[in-house]
Amino acid sequence: MTPVMRAGLQLGPLPTPYADRGRPPLPRLMPVRQRFETPRVGDVAAAVRAALAPLAGRVRAGERVALTAGSRGIHDLVIALRTAGEVLRELGAEPFVVPAMGSHGGATAEGQIGVLAHLGVSEESVAMAIRATMDTVVLGEMPGGPTVYLDANAAAADRILVVNRVKPHTQFHGTVESGISKMLAIGLGKRRGAEGIHAYGPAGLARFIPEIARHVVATNKVLGGLALVENAVDETARVVLLEPADIAAPPESELLAEAGRLMGRLAFDDLDVLVVDEMGKNYSGSGMDPNVLGRLDLGHGAPPQLPDIRVVAVLSLSEVSDGNGCGVGQADFASRRLVEAIDLQTTYINILTSGLGGIRHGAIPVTLENDEETIAAAIHRCGVPSAEEAHLVRIHDTGHLERLLVSESLAEEVAKHAHLEVLGDPAPIGFDDHGNVADFAAAFL
Repeated sequence: MTPVMRAGLQLGPLPTPYADRGRPPLPRLMPVRQRFETPRVGDVAAAVRAALAPLAGRVRAGERVALTAGSRGIHDLVIALRTAGEVLRELGAEPFVVPAMGSHGGATAEGQIGVLAHLGVSEESVAMAIRATMDTVVLGEMPGGPTVYLDANAAAADRILVVNRVKPHTQFHGTVESGISKMLAIGLGKRRGAEGIHAYGPAGLARFIPEIARHVVATNKVLGGLALVENAVDETARVVLLEPADIAAPPESELLAEAGRLMGRLAFDDLDVLVVDEMGKNYSGSGMDPNVLGRLDLGHGAPPQLPDIRVVAVLSLSEVSDGNGCGVGQADFASRRLVEAIDLQTTYINILTSGLGGIRHGAIPVTLENDEETIAAAIHRCGVPSAEEAHLVRIHDTGHLERLLVSESLAEEVAKHAHLEVLGDPAPIGFDDHGNVADFAAAFL
C-alpha cells in the first residue's frame, strides 16, 4: 500500500493585532472545582465478569468471537476488552478485537489500528489479536434507507460481542444515540456504512441507527452488548450486558438517560467567552462536545440551547487525535498551533463521511499567531466593553469539567452555586515564551 503523506496546514504570517499594544488586557482567573454526582465501579474487571456471567452456556467451544473497539477515549476500555477476552477464552471461545469506528483513522486498516494504539489498545494490552480491515459485507437494504454493511472480519466470526460506552450523541437526540446500537450501525459499518447512514442527516441517524442495529442483531451473530456508563469525571459508573433483544430497545434507552444525567456540564448558562485548551477525538467525536458548548445542530425551529456562549476559542489538538481536527469549526477563534496540527486528509475523510453537520465542523476558525492573541481576540469580539467585565471560563477539554478557571467577573455567580468551590486566589493567565498558555493543571497546584 502506498504510504499516506500527512496533509497538514502550513500557515504564513498571521495578524498580531495586540502585539503592538503590549500584553493584551486579559482577566484574572480563579481556580474552581465543580462537583458532580460520581457513582463509581470500584473493580471494573470484576464488574465485567459479573455482567458477562449469562454468556455461560451460550458460547460453544471453538467459536470465534469478535469484540468491538471504537475510537473514543473510554476510561476503562482496555480493562473491559481484556477481561471480556479472558471470560470468552474460559468458555472455550477464540476472541479477537475488530476496530469499529466507521471512517476514523483516515479510513485505512493501519490508521484504525493506530487510533487504537493511541488509546492504549494493543494486542499486548488486551491479550488478543486485533484484526483490522475496511472491507465489508452487505447484510441488506433498509426500506427507504441505506444499505447495511458489516465489517468483514466481524461477519466471518461466529459471534459478535459489542463493547462500547453509552452516552448522548453530538449531532442528534433519539431513543438511542452513542452506544451499542451506534457501534453496530456505524462503527462496524466502516466507511461505507457510516457514509450511507450519515447521508440522511441527523433525523436519519435518529431513525436508522436503531433500525440497522436491530437488522444486525437479527443475524443471530450478536451475543449482546457490554455497555459502559461513565460519570462526569470519566470513571466507570456502571457495567451492563444488554441482551440482543435489549439493543435499540428500552433497556439501552434507559442507559442513555442515565448517562445523560451523569455527564459533566458547565455550571454557567450564559458566558461571553469559553477557552478550550485542547480538543480531540479522544474527548468527543466532534472534538469538543456540542452538548457542553450548547452548539448541538438540531436544525431549524429547535429551542435555544444552554449554555449560551457567545465566543469559543480553542488552542490545541490532542496528540491522540493524530491530526483529526473534526469539530474545529465549532470554535470562533483558534491558535496557530492547533490549526497547523490538523491533518487535512484524515480530517476531511471524517468530515465527508459524517454529513452536513460534519462539513460545518471542518471549517477553520479565525486563526491568531498564538494562544495569547487568540484569547485576546475572543474577548475583544465577545461584545463586552472591557476584559474585566467579560464572563470567561477556561477548561482543559469538554470531557473534563471538574476543574475550571473562572474570571473574577463571575465571582458572585460562583458563590451562589453549592457545587462550585473556589480553590485559590485569582491570578493572571500564564504564557510561555511563545505566547502559549501554561499547563492547565499548574493553576491548581
